Amino acid sequence: MLLRPARPEDVDQIAELLADRGDPEDAVDFRLVARDPEAGSCAVVVDKGRVVSTATLLDETLVLGDVVIPTGQVELVATAHGHEGRGLVRRLMSWAHEHSAERGHLAQVMIGIPYFYRRFGYSYAIPIPATRALTGAPDPGGHVLRPATPADVDLLARLHAAELALADLRMPHPPARWRWLLEHASSGQWVVELAGEPVAVGRVADGVLVEAAATTPEAAHALAALTGVTQVVERPGTVAGRALEGFLAPADAQARSYYARVPDAAALLERLRPVLSRRLTAAGFTDGEAVVSFFSSHVRLPFRDGVVDPVVPGGVMQGPASVGGSGVAPDLLPALLFGPHGITGLAERHPDVYPGPRAELAAALFPPVRADLMTYYVP
Repeated sequence: MLLRPARPEDVDQIAELLADRGDPEDAVDFRLVARDPEAGSCAVVVDKGRVVSTATLLDETLVLGDVVIPTGQVELVATAHGHEGRGLVRRLMSWAHEHSAERGHLAQVMIGIPYFYRRFGYSYAIPIPATRALTGAPDPGGHVLRPATPADVDLLARLHAAELALADLRMPHPPARWRWLLEHASSGQWVVELAGEPVAVGRVADGVLVEAAATTPEAAHALAALTGVTQVVERPGTVAGRALEGFLAPADAQARSYYARVPDAAALLERLRPVLSRRLTAAGFTDGEAVVSFFSSHVRLPFRDGVVDPVVPGGVMQGPASVGGSGVAPDLLPALLFGPHGITGLAERHPDVYPGPRAELAAALFPPVRADLMTYYVP
């Protein structure tokens, strides 16, 4: 069996495989991705000329504070009946991670079946917002609803950018993604206007309002009322999220999280030096050094006048507390950098995370992070 990049003549076979092993909409998703030059990359495993396994790597961008983090998202993964259990997905994930590194990605995020992708270096890190029933009846006021068109791409991006700016960690849709979503028959993008001015946007799929963005509470109310949805994906901390909170039933207690992977801790922390420096300055730390051990490796973060100098990577360090450092299990690094608990909250949940004797310094460097991710697969 041969693993190779997908070719145009593979598209029908890949679409059939995705529809057979997943959902018919997966085939639609793939066809939209395959024909877009900004989509990313797809690989297949071929057996006697037949596509028997596939995976797609999408280009994404995470933004923490004001630092851009090139990111990959692996999706549209499937293996044919009769070819499971042969390590084909493992080979495809290795391809995706190698290709992701070549594209300069410093992290990967994805949505996947429970547990499976933990075998490939992923861990649960970022909460997926809950879908909650709409129990009240918001007042649409004098607002008007219309479907979004390709001419609205800049509008959609702009209104969402304002909501995303309220989060610590965000992942906006790239222009290519907006094109796919506007073409996708299984959902619709909507625009709410007041006196001819756009004031809210949102996507509706199967009676669920996702990615609601509004400029005023009244515009958010109108978006929910005029689209006729019965459920809303919450967006805590945003204008739309706060406006609709009082109309939503309680969320269920099931934990749902995005998978995340950080292949090189030192490289990502080097990228994040401006964020770390601002955190230290805000907390009043000026000169010193922070040590963070991942047990099989560690980093030193020297800082002067509140500015973190280049990260110094190092080898095995089993007892970081003895040098005033913190310890973080390597599989919890994504949760440390992108998750809602910070190092203090992670230490309360995991015995292999501890802030060490300089707990205030560790807490300043690694606080809780509120995320607002717009991924290819919107929950």
